[in-house]
Amino acid sequence: MSWTNYIKSYQSYLKIERGLSKNTIDNYSFDIERLCVFLAENEIVVSPIKISEETVQQFIYAVSKEVNPRSQARIISGLKSFFSYLIFEDYRSDNPMELIETPKTGRKLPDTLSIEEIDALISAIDLSTPEGVRNKAMLESLYGCGLRVSELVALKISDLFFDEGFIKITGKGNKQRFVPIGNLTQKYILLYKETIRNHIDTKKGFEDTLFLNRRGRQLTRAMIFTIIKDLAVKIDLNKSISPHTLRHSFATHLLENGADLRSIQLMLGHESITTTEIYVHLDRKFLTQIINNFHPRKESGHS
Repeated sequence: MSWTNYIKSYQSYLKIERGLSKNTIDNYSFDIERLCVFLAENEIVVSPIKISEETVQQFIYAVSKEVNPRSQARIISGLKSFFSYLIFEDYRSDNPMELIETPKTGRKLPDTLSIEEIDALISAIDLSTPEGVRNKAMLESLYGCGLRVSELVALKISDLFFDEGFIKITGKGNKQRFVPIGNLTQKYILLYKETIRNHIDTKKGFEDTLFLNRRGRQLTRAMIFTIIKDLAVKIDLNKSISPHTLRHSFATHLLENGADLRSIQLMLGHESITTTEIYVHLDRKFLTQIINNFHPRKESGHS
């Protein structure tokens, strides 16, 4: 079997057994294909079953000159997963990545916006246009529910359970979760749905998609990035922001107002609480306040 065949069966495994999205599977596959290119360029003829730790180490060394530590860590993680799969399927008995160390990466935290900055960003939307009404509903949803941009564009009308105060979100790996939605966000979605969306000529296949472009189709992720970047320019916000900034700000503001990490984790759809901890960086001032407010020995009079 060639590399291509092994990669294809690995992709099927990721899709069927692990329920990963096409995007994630493409990223995993890209790392293995990068190794194949390296082997071809160096005229190394070896199958995934026979490749040695030494050869893989040479590849990682070559890659380290081209990419930053974060990308390097991702490539190592992707290859470890591929060789673990080959062991799982009894194609090999050892993992050539076993002793290869992942480079230390600094925890890069996204910019957070203050509540005032978010208000300014949303207030800058021109509500005299149909797109403006839609954009306001979208930004309120990103910030009000802490959605990923992919979750926002895929949101369906049938996912809205306003009477119960929830929306159903399909996240990474097709995992579904229910996220609470506040009255204000509901109000802007309903305004868009009833005054703008009802008048759009919806294209076949998008009848249930909530947010549509002018041509009656689902919006692209790139379009949401553009909308947010344009608004940032409009209000002279000198921060590098994206749709993810609103999700990050949602989590940070909840935490600062006393919400617990476990609840935030459930709302964000993080599998691991560790992800949430990295994500909602606890600033030292906030931690000091927690001790001063909640620790039984906060008063200095205890002996």
